[in-house]
Amino acid sequence: MIFPTDRDPMGMAIRDYFRHGHADRLRIFSSMFDEDEMPVSHLFRTPAEMNSLERTALALSSGKVLDVGAGSGCHALPLQTAGASVTAIDVSPLSVEIMRERGVRDVRLADFFTDDFGTGYDTILMLMNGIGICGALIELPSFFRRLDLLLAPEGCALVDSCDLAYVYEDDEGNTDFSDVEDYYGEVDYQMQYGAVKGLVFNWLYVDFDTLSSAASDCGFCAELLRRGDAFDFLVRLSRA
Repeated sequence: MIFPTDRDPMGMAIRDYFRHGHADRLRIFSSMFDEDEMPVSHLFRTPAEMNSLERTALALSSGKVLDVGAGSGCHALPLQTAGASVTAIDVSPLSVEIMRERGVRDVRLADFFTDDFGTGYDTILMLMNGIGICGALIELPSFFRRLDLLLAPEGCALVDSCDLAYVYEDDEGNTDFSDVEDYYGEVDYQMQYGAVKGLVFNWLYVDFDTLSSAASDCGFCAELLRRGDAFDFLVRLSRA
């Protein structure tokens, strides 16, 4: 779903930071967690400021690249500079506007699941828990069908996620999901920038074993490439 321009808090924050060098608080609400805040400067980080998962994914990206949920273009720009053919997509109209201003050559306002932005991609890049756009486990088969349509014959998707099981651990390290109605990694979010509140959306944090099983069921292979320092991990998804 494309965000309405007047309900695009992340895009507003990205625009203000790029044009004025500063931004107000980008607040994040969820029924599962306490209020949080995203540092807007983090959305403009350079490769040197990125974590090991992101740097690994950038190094492995090649050929015709699709950057999904590209934000300010922090991944698309270094790939473009390195000579890759990059298409950057986002559902935030203001983010798309700023990516164009920053010099990303091929930017589309597009929904990964429904819109037409070409096929035959050698690398599909989905970082900052990019697979979260699935929203729920039930959507993983649709996600893999979409990958099958978009990828070149030998192409792959590089995606990161985070296993939220640690949230449910007690002091002894035992995990208790008894109070969780659905899958423990299905989270709802809403963002606010200034007085502007965005739409409530669902986000998926999927653990590796669950992702690997879903991939296998859909004719894909999930290869664990690297684990991070915060229960996060990087996976390469390719046709089996």
